[in-house]
Amino acid sequence: MTDRVLVLNCGSSSVKYRLYDGEEVRDKGKIERVGEPGGGPPDHESAVREIIDRLDLDGLTAVGHRVVHGGCTFSAPTLIDDRVLAAIEDLVPLAPLHNPVNLAGIRVARETLPDTPQVAVFDTAFHHTLPEAAATYAIDRDTAERYGVRRYGFHGTSHAYVSRRTAELLGRPYAELNTITLHLGNGASACAVQGGRSVATSMGLSPLEGLVMGTRSGDLDPTVIFHLRREAGMGVDEIDDLLNHRSGLLGLTGANDMREVLTRRDGGDPAAALAFDAYCRRIKSYVGGYYALLGRVDAVTFTAGVGEHAAPVRAAALAGLDRLGIAVDPARNEGSGDRVISPAGTEVTVCVIRTDEEREIARETRDVLALRG
Repeated sequence: MTDRVLVLNCGSSSVKYRLYDGEEVRDKGKIERVGEPGGGPPDHESAVREIIDRLDLDGLTAVGHRVVHGGCTFSAPTLIDDRVLAAIEDLVPLAPLHNPVNLAGIRVARETLPDTPQVAVFDTAFHHTLPEAAATYAIDRDTAERYGVRRYGFHGTSHAYVSRRTAELLGRPYAELNTITLHLGNGASACAVQGGRSVATSMGLSPLEGLVMGTRSGDLDPTVIFHLRREAGMGVDEIDDLLNHRSGLLGLTGANDMREVLTRRDGGDPAAALAFDAYCRRIKSYVGGYYALLGRVDAVTFTAGVGEHAAPVRAAALAGLDRLGIAVDPARNEGSGDRVISPAGTEVTVCVIRTDEEREIARETRDVLALRG
């Protein structure tokens, strides 16, 4: 009988789902505006119940759940039991917006499908291979250990899927390939993948660090926080909201959608032009830094909404890197689908690959069941 895996991806205000028969997608969808006034279901529990009720789950093998933060506790996808559920709950302070809704989906699925194995697949797990020098912040060691302050990294399922798919596209062994993956969506992160292992990533303790994003600032001098507290009288929660929800492209232009930023830039809007330049400059700085860390780069791969669809971003982010063997072919850059967009014969292959986090979650869920026997 073909393996049937249901993947549930609970976001802050949405639930995405896919039902797989082996590699074939049998059903998929997304419930949005969860918990919003006049919107969809009142909460994530109701949304997940609605999904389970509407699907034909006869012969279901397992349910795979996306969980944002696994902390230092979970370094791989894990079969869920009461102990695992409690451990994920303990990690809520590290991901207060996401782990609670991930837990809501797990609880409903366990209650509704009590005889079906449930597997947690963690965004942070792929980055457990980070060297200690990459994961460590240079603050007092005892304080860091007591409060779990370190680089965890996120978008792990996407970086894992895309780096593996890059190897397939190029016909190269995954274990021998060095790739810089650029997940550019509303949230954005870079990752250096050496032989299938994450060795550097831009997001840190939380998804705030790193690249300029739709509403997040990315890298920031910590003194900005102290300055706003002292000089503007802003509270911690207000600063948190500013940096996570009112910064990035939104803060610079009033729009968090790169398509609108590009339209405004092309229309002569100086704020949009500045935001675009800042966005691409940050990406370029990470590509250069990760090139130095890896020593040899075989591929740079763009993925997610902006990475897959914004040709001007791809071109500008890698412009001027010819001395590193990195270039973008204008004609190839304007194409579509999984493809190579660098000129023939360049030392580093530049790719565009559609990410598929749900497929990666299904794959990792099956791996857990196979190990279970």
